[in-house]
Amino acid sequence: MTTTPLRTDGTRFMGDPGESGRFGDFGGRFVPEALVPACLELEAAFRDAWADPAFRSELDDLLHRFGGRPTPITECRRLSAETGLRIFLKREDLAHTGSHKINNVVGQGLLARRMGKTRLIAETGAGQHGVATATAAALFGMECVVYMGEVDTQRQALNVFRMELLGAEVRPVMSGSRTLKDAVNDAMRAWVAEVEDTHYCLGSVMGPHPYPWMVREFQSVIGKEAREQFRGLMDGSDPDLVVACAGGGSNAAGIFAGFADQADSRLIGVEAAGGAAVSNGIPGVLHGMRSALIQDEAGQIQEAESISAGLDYPGIGPEHAYLSSVGRAEYRSATDDEVLDAFQLLARTEGIIPALESAHALAWVVKAAGTEDLPTGSTVLINLSGRGDKDVAQVRDVLRPDA
Repeated sequence: MTTTPLRTDGTRFMGDPGESGRFGDFGGRFVPEALVPACLELEAAFRDAWADPAFRSELDDLLHRFGGRPTPITECRRLSAETGLRIFLKREDLAHTGSHKINNVVGQGLLARRMGKTRLIAETGAGQHGVATATAAALFGMECVVYMGEVDTQRQALNVFRMELLGAEVRPVMSGSRTLKDAVNDAMRAWVAEVEDTHYCLGSVMGPHPYPWMVREFQSVIGKEAREQFRGLMDGSDPDLVVACAGGGSNAAGIFAGFADQADSRLIGVEAAGGAAVSNGIPGVLHGMRSALIQDEAGQIQEAESISAGLDYPGIGPEHAYLSSVGRAEYRSATDDEVLDAFQLLARTEGIIPALESAHALAWVVKAAGTEDLPTGSTVLINLSGRGDKDVAQVRDVLRPDA
């Protein structure tokens, strides 16, 4: 079967946003004057590197030998029988460090080395990006500092230890809600002061240009692999739906990049119900970007709430806001209870324990199965963005508080 491209004029939905860094009405570069040269330097360095076959070859080689790519697609036969769907998982949980984050940090680490930087800083919520950044820093022989909200250091204590074991310094952030938003604030402030020798390894498709575009390009390996693998399994067909969780949205952007220009696949991003920036948000500016944000009538950013530290963010990457605005991607939400049910269901039916973030995507699929929104018999490809080892203790405490 030959699939039909969505556009016939040669343009792509997820293309190069140009020097403005704009995805329609979203994106841009809203930063203090002191950071503008750093953003311009980074954009120029990335454009040069991305056009260099030697850089791309070294990145591909490292992702294969060190990162464990390509990750496989797994068909969930028992879960499919239970839901009336045909469900497949893109297994980013099997990548080194346990999530898709390794794709981006190896790319940014290589780029930082090319730029002559000797130090990486990062923000993290669930800890997976922090662990991946610490891993890349160890690989390339760089110093590493990770900013993490104090609330998240408690619910992700194992990942804090992993970062420290890898040689990183973890700095708890005590301001605001003490979660991911505040970790980003502190990391960006540190970058302003230390930009000469330091690269800010931002973990998602958010922030000022070129980060949303650059991170999506580093993560697009997921979608490229997945499209080829799925067509190999299904006689050239694309999935009816491609589903991924979405906080900042890097794993979703990565897999969507492989299917955005194919008309046969709906793209579904699943947010935490305690945030849901696309459905509940208002356009505004935060962390150097214009996107959909959770804010009140006075424009004050509201706190997002989620059982998942990685989705506890009051906005979404600007390219996702754009994809929603033009109708190419749809955004749904899942509650904490639905996520906990999905977390247990996948473990029980398929022997796979997902990250709480990834369980949001699964939760929506299970809830929508057999409805008009997701008819029986549909083929569904879910990006399993991370494994649940980091979340097991937290889930145990929720499900068995007296244990």
